[in-house]
Amino acid sequence: MNLIHKRPLQSLGYQFIAPEFLPPGKDEYHLRNTQNRSGIHYRHLNAAELESLVRNNNTSDDWNKILVSDAFNPTLVKNCNFFGLVRIGKLESYYLEFHNLRMPVGLYNSTIISTDIGDNVVIDNVNFLSHYIIGNEVIIVNVNELATTSASKFGNGIIKDGEPENIRIWLEVCNENAGRGILPFNGMLPGDAYLWAKFRDDEVMMDKFKTFTEKIFDRQRGYYGKIGDRTVIKNCRIVKDVWIGSDAYIKGANKIKNVTINSSPDAKSQVGEGCELVNGIVGYGCRIFYGVKAVRFFMASHSQLKYGARLINAYLGNNSTISCCEVLNTLIYPFHEQHHNNSFLCAALIMGQTNMAAGATIGSNHNSRSPDGEIQAGRGFWPGLCVSLKHNSRFATFTILAKGDYPSELNIQIPFSLVSNDESKNELVIMPAYWFMYNLYALTRNEWKYNARDARTEKIQLLELNYLAPDSVNEIFQALDIFCVAAGKAWSLNKNEKTKTETEYHAIGKALLEADDAAVDGLEILVNGFENSDRKVKIIKVRKAYQVFKRIVRHYGIEAILQKIASSTNDDPEAVIAELPFSAKRNAWMNIGGQLIPKDNFEKLRSDIHAGKTASWSAIHKFYIDQGKAYQDQKLKHALSCLMEISGFKKKDFTPELINDLIQENIATKTWIFEGITLSREKDYTNPFRKMVFENETEMNKVIGKFEDNSFIKHKKEELADYKKQAKKLTAKFKSSKV
Repeated sequence: MNLIHKRPLQSLGYQFIAPEFLPPGKDEYHLRNTQNRSGIHYRHLNAAELESLVRNNNTSDDWNKILVSDAFNPTLVKNCNFFGLVRIGKLESYYLEFHNLRMPVGLYNSTIISTDIGDNVVIDNVNFLSHYIIGNEVIIVNVNELATTSASKFGNGIIKDGEPENIRIWLEVCNENAGRGILPFNGMLPGDAYLWAKFRDDEVMMDKFKTFTEKIFDRQRGYYGKIGDRTVIKNCRIVKDVWIGSDAYIKGANKIKNVTINSSPDAKSQVGEGCELVNGIVGYGCRIFYGVKAVRFFMASHSQLKYGARLINAYLGNNSTISCCEVLNTLIYPFHEQHHNNSFLCAALIMGQTNMAAGATIGSNHNSRSPDGEIQAGRGFWPGLCVSLKHNSRFATFTILAKGDYPSELNIQIPFSLVSNDESKNELVIMPAYWFMYNLYALTRNEWKYNARDARTEKIQLLELNYLAPDSVNEIFQALDIFCVAAGKAWSLNKNEKTKTETEYHAIGKALLEADDAAVDGLEILVNGFENSDRKVKIIKVRKAYQVFKRIVRHYGIEAILQKIASSTNDDPEAVIAELPFSAKRNAWMNIGGQLIPKDNFEKLRSDIHAGKTASWSAIHKFYIDQGKAYQDQKLKHALSCLMEISGFKKKDFTPELINDLIQENIATKTWIFEGITLSREKDYTNPFRKMVFENETEMNKVIGKFEDNSFIKHKKEELADYKKQAKKLTAKFKSSKV
């Protein structure tokens, strides 16, 4: 049967903290008094105010427990029942208006228990308001329950004095079996979530992370819920154990329980109709609308959930949107887009700048005996319409999957690829460098779009949004080696030569590809280890992809060193060249929450955590900041080492003449990229199947806009023209040097 406690009415509003949890010499208000920073000077009611309150049908268990400010107007309090210590700020003859909601300042038709109320607040028809600290000019209208319990944790993964460990809230990200569980905490960054979820073999670091989290919070019971200035809460059912920042807007929510909602004047958060949020944290500037269900969740700043989306045991990175979809047990980096009602994402690590199409099923465990599979996808993951994948699968950066039901686990090791399941031939087909050959418009526009949409007000982690960066370029080098071995093996098989070593195949393939030998086009080039099956895995357009990848790597390196040279104040070209970091070697990098960090630097962080030199989350966040400040120099070293490796350059080769040659090459590459952008977008205007739904060109232009008016293409055209002007100046500088 239900356990119903019967206690004296006069105890209602008191003993918020049970006696056994009160520190010696403290009363039940000691934490409340430290939380209330309003600066309001409270006093007792005078006789006239008390008489007015009683006349207006208000009651209190003890009128001496009602404290007010000097600007208190008792005529603005009607039909309220007060219990416990209630402190009320200014009540003046105004009405507050927000989105056509106009309500008179004051307290009306409500039950208010042990609560602090700021200046000129509207509280009307709140059936049960208990243990909150409410800011100034707040509007709370038509709420069934707005209460805080003494052991509230506001969505953080902590426990309070006297609570058992098994009630602690964990987010079971990346894996359904809880083996990668993390403790959410207000202020958690994507990098924090990744480090905690990833390195499960490092028990020392795991224990440290738990300690870091517990150090942020007080285990004492008795903290009140808070509602920040100018926040509006209307037409909601249950808001329990919730901490809400300023300027938030919550309307029509069914249930919000054990949640922190961060909000501020310049990053306002909103929760809309029919939403249910339980055990989670909402970052600054988030928007949650229309029947969303979120349980055990973390929404980083400026992310959105809409139209019935379900987010369960998941971390959603900054500037992301999930609409109409279901996402479970997943860690998602910033800039993720997922729409349409039949998109499903489960047990995955999605590393940012991603877009999931309708019908995508990323996370089917039907090939496993238990729910312990995982999917890992690098930056720029784009599964197409109705894609179905199996655990375990892993994808290199900027992988796009064509529509299809992929029957086996995948390990796609080549970046910028289009992957297709050819059912007619029962083959897996991989087209490397697809983005550069056929879809440069989308690739480059996404980078531009992400930069424009980064709404974070606090950018602790430096997010890499350029498609050419240490992670993707390192994968290109890996791909080039794969091409060489596969092409060499295909050539040998075609010639019926005896079996060779992988090193020998690599040498044969490299000679063919370096010579740009057209004979490669006629070979059936196969690879192993890309799919967990016995069927063929074919790489197509290898010769072209090899040349494109080499050109792109050179572009990556040349861009970096020319930017460094252009920023130098030294007028001596040879001295400028001498400033370049020639001693650097191409190194391994990690994508930690969308921030690229050299692996050696992470290992140093790990060592410092073990040694106690890094002893808090704030210290780890400082590490991110420091790495962000050093990133351009680190990236320059990586880019220069890549250019030297791909081109066979030595330090002595870098003369003013070579720099001028590189400038001209970069102009040509940038022009090629711009032409690719233009051509890939122009297809939408020339393809007859695109045009056939329009009666004429005028109708088409009215619907989709004129091709020549495309703002992104205009921007890239201007960017190219500016670059050519800068390159001309730089060329003149190096031509004037001694030969």
